Amino acid sequence: MREAGQRVQPNLSRFTVASIIRTFREENRTQRRPPGGGRLRLLSEEQERELVNMVIANNVIRLQEIQRRVIEDDHLFRGINAISLSTIDRILRKNQFRMKQAYRVPFERNSDRVKNQRVEYVQRIFEIEGRPVPHEMIFVDEAGFNLTKRRKRGRNIIGHRAIVNVPGQRGGNVTMCAAISQRGVLHRHAVLGPYNTMLLLAFLDGLRQHMFQLDYREPAQPEQPHYVVVWDNVSFHRAALVRDWFTNNPRFSNIFLPAYSPFLNPIEELFSTWRWKVYDREPYVRVHLLQAMEEACLDISVDACQGWIRHARGFYPRCLAGANIACDVDEILWPDPDQRQDAVVG
Repeated sequence: MREAGQRVQPNLSRFTVASIIRTFREENRTQRRPPGGGRLRLLSEEQERELVNMVIANNVIRLQEIQRRVIEDDHLFRGINAISLSTIDRILRKNQFRMKQAYRVPFERNSDRVKNQRVEYVQRIFEIEGRPVPHEMIFVDEAGFNLTKRRKRGRNIIGHRAIVNVPGQRGGNVTMCAAISQRGVLHRHAVLGPYNTMLLLAFLDGLRQHMFQLDYREPAQPEQPHYVVVWDNVSFHRAALVRDWFTNNPRFSNIFLPAYSPFLNPIEELFSTWRWKVYDREPYVRVHLLQAMEEACLDISVDACQGWIRHARGFYPRCLAGANIACDVDEILWPDPDQRQDAVVG
């Protein structure tokens, strides 16, 4: 029996006690204020788009100039009497804008005259490729080379400069002339100083001899191939002696590239690769310069030349469409991240 005055303990489970506590807390909970503290938004979405359009219209505009335009504009930016440079930078970063190298584009590069030349050039290439006679496109160009061109940035411990030893004298310029096709590097020649008509004729003679040797080594073809030399329209490429050379060698003809269109000549990529391969051999430190140039050229593969040719042909549709081509490389490095569809890895 229960003694007098003894309290009765309720028989409640842990689950019931937890439910009672949770209900009590929910009934007595203080409602939180909605978020909205801090400073109000300075620019509206329309004003931010106008700020972004300033940068799209002028890629090298400075933040100070953007700041001045915003403050002086009483129409689109009415009521904005002050805006900090950090605010402008934050808005640009939010819209995926970053600082990067600026490419200088001549005014004439995308003129109607040059665009028409590009259309005619591509149409002539297609006309040659449609002929029944076998042919081979040979891309030729000259480029300067000097050992003073080095990497401008390096690494070292914090507090120490990045130092590299170079020859004490600048030395003369070396001109490289080369020819490539789908079969890789066909012929090359390096000379101290600038190139001229006589050196170009000697180069063409060496190229002709090399192509005839290749034809002799390969199996016999029904018809002898025709070689089309593609190069830019510098003055000594149009010299009378050069025209006579092509007249005396009917298996060779030439096509001039449109003005301001180096991206249509894949050999431009060859020279860039060739230079850095020469620098890696440390000429005048380990080997002689001409030896380094010869060894570096041998490292350039046939696949690389074929890739450069495909890349140059990738501009053909844009040339036929009359589009503006600002850079020698692709202006759009990768697609819009909002439109990217990454492949699903199985």
